Amino acid sequence: MLSRLTFAAALALSAGTVSAQDTITIGMQLEPPNLDPTGGAAAAIDEVTYANIFEGLTRYQPDGSIAPGLAESWRISDDGTVYTFKLRDGVTFHDGSAFTAEDVKFALDRARAEDSTNAQKALFAGIADVAVIDPTTVEITLSAPNGGFLTNLAWGDAVIVAPESVDQAATAPVGTGPFRFARWVQGDRIEIERNPDYWGAAPALESATFKFISDPTAAFAALMAGDVDAFPVFPAPENLVQFEADARFKVIVGSTEGETILSMNNRSPALSDVRVREAIAHAIKRQDIIDGAMFGFGTPIGTHFAPHHPDYVDLIALSDHDPEKARGLLAEAGYGEGLTLSLKLPPPSYARRGGEIIAAQLRDVGIETEIENLEWAQWLEQVFRGKDFDLTIVSHTEPMDINIYARPDYYFQYDNPDFQEVMADLDIATDRVERSRLLEQAQRMIAEDYVNGYLFQLAKTGVADAKVEGLWENAPTQANDLTGVRWSE
Repeated sequence: MLSRLTFAAALALSAGTVSAQDTITIGMQLEPPNLDPTGGAAAAIDEVTYANIFEGLTRYQPDGSIAPGLAESWRISDDGTVYTFKLRDGVTFHDGSAFTAEDVKFALDRARAEDSTNAQKALFAGIADVAVIDPTTVEITLSAPNGGFLTNLAWGDAVIVAPESVDQAATAPVGTGPFRFARWVQGDRIEIERNPDYWGAAPALESATFKFISDPTAAFAALMAGDVDAFPVFPAPENLVQFEADARFKVIVGSTEGETILSMNNRSPALSDVRVREAIAHAIKRQDIIDGAMFGFGTPIGTHFAPHHPDYVDLIALSDHDPEKARGLLAEAGYGEGLTLSLKLPPPSYARRGGEIIAAQLRDVGIETEIENLEWAQWLEQVFRGKDFDLTIVSHTEPMDINIYARPDYYFQYDNPDFQEVMADLDIATDRVERSRLLEQAQRMIAEDYVNGYLFQLAKTGVADAKVEGLWENAPTQANDLTGVRWSE
């Protein structure tokens, strides 16, 4: 009897182990403010929903390339202005309604509407018309050729939402993805489950939980205790060496699209003077920030462009660390007796730790800072939307986003018609050599205007259970794509 009970218990334990291998708990430092990627700017929205719940006509692959999504193929007219997309047939939304060309038209017309709240509305500005040809064919006409249009459609902001369910997207999203929304316990976690009616290959995972842990110490403890299986963007780089030495874990280090910058309000009285902005740039010692805030993880940058991009130009020398030059520029601008600026910091450790280091560096050249630590909701309201700040630190994790400098109403309020013209030329350029020339010119313009203080490219430093496979090493967009994630045997 004892041996029979022991065998039964072993079977039960084995069954429990097997069932546990089709679910995963993913740690995230920030909780998304909502779950509608077409109506919010927070990266945490895409980190939950991109490729999991919502899909677009095209999508990012882990290597940064663009692949078909809800559109299985497309044709581009000879003049580059008309894109005809053939949609996948038989796709349904999570509520059972059919996905058709009407949904594509609704989603894109909504994104580009005058009253659109889409955080990247500029992605759709070149669309002149969206026409339904038949249920599986949609034709998009552009006002001018756009060499980056297929990439624009791969952004999380361009996912397809249906008119029947769009009003609930913020709290109970309905998409076409391989996972469907299950539950949101505010302040704790979001749960998703496998979509049994998915049009594509079924994911290996039956379900997943996104667990929100803002405190780096708690994040470390959660991984060590097994409460979290993976933390794709681990908030405490100082602990990575401990995980590397522990066979239970693997450390995943890659690159991101995150240009980490000391953003400056270019319409602030003092910062409207390029000499003051240049002084700040020369006061900064990047490596001290990388070492002190990121424990050595990060690549110095001299402009708003990813160093891993083939068109990157190394312009670090334009803003090298030169305190004497900084003091001279401040005196020349009329601030020889000193200057006080606000420094409003969002929650990530790169901002909070980096802010303290930068404050000391600025103090050394005669600039005092009034530091205010904000939660993300406050930062979005005061800084991003309200533009009530002098300085802030943030990572811009959107891919290929140098075009934000062509938006005078963007939060750092840089208004340069010459730069806007370069971006307009880039939009219509399809020749690879010409696009490279324009991108180089754009990088130089914002570096020489010292629009912001360019600090470092954010590294993607993740930690996972050693048996977890398929997590993205690099981050070509803001995502925790679980479509290829599985547990090894």
